[in-house]
Amino acid sequence: MNATVLLADDQSLIRTAVRALIESSPDLTVVGEATNGQEALEQVRLLRPDVVLMDIRMPIMDGIEATKQICNDPDLSEVRVLVLTTFEEDEYIVEALRAGASGFIGKGTEPTALIQAIATVHGGESLLSPVATRLLVDRYVRAAPPKARTRTTPVAGLDELTDREREVLLLVAAGLSNSEIAQRLFISPSTAKTHVNRIMTKLYAHDRAQLVIAAYESGLV
Repeated sequence: MNATVLLADDQSLIRTAVRALIESSPDLTVVGEATNGQEALEQVRLLRPDVVLMDIRMPIMDGIEATKQICNDPDLSEVRVLVLTTFEEDEYIVEALRAGASGFIGKGTEPTALIQAIATVHGGESLLSPVATRLLVDRYVRAAPPKARTRTTPVAGLDELTDREREVLLLVAAGLSNSEIAQRLFISPSTAKTHVNRIMTKLYAHDRAQLVIAAYESGLV
């Protein structure tokens, strides 16, 4: 894995510490830093990093809005956003996922976990463990009032899924990776990945994290 990373955090101490951790890995390179969401958006358009480590609470433009603009830009479709958060900010996590973030990780995480998180997101997976998924869904998705949905929202194409694709979506919603889905359904990891990609296309989802939200908000789970 060789990946480029952009750091977006308004605290210089955090950026310095995270940069040191990332650059301890020979496979990762920090290509830029941003102190707010607007700078992050500009740097992403200029540098095209593989992964953006995005803080949520930042001045001028917060991380959620910056994530939304990055993930909604077709020219930046290869860029993945990994949210850096603290426990106190978990009420914003679902909004970040809805905006297109591929997952989240705590600022106090172990160095090896941070490196693995970047690798996971860069590889196209979402960083949502089953425990974290249940916590988020129970606290936010199920408690949220129903919202009007249009054809551009991920839930819109649910009726177009095959029975197998619905089965795969349920496993994605449970926090399983492609390899775990493959083991559960007795198929190859590449076949599992193909199913997930087709579901994303049909549900207009940017990544697996949005599939989790769609599965619960639609009532499928």
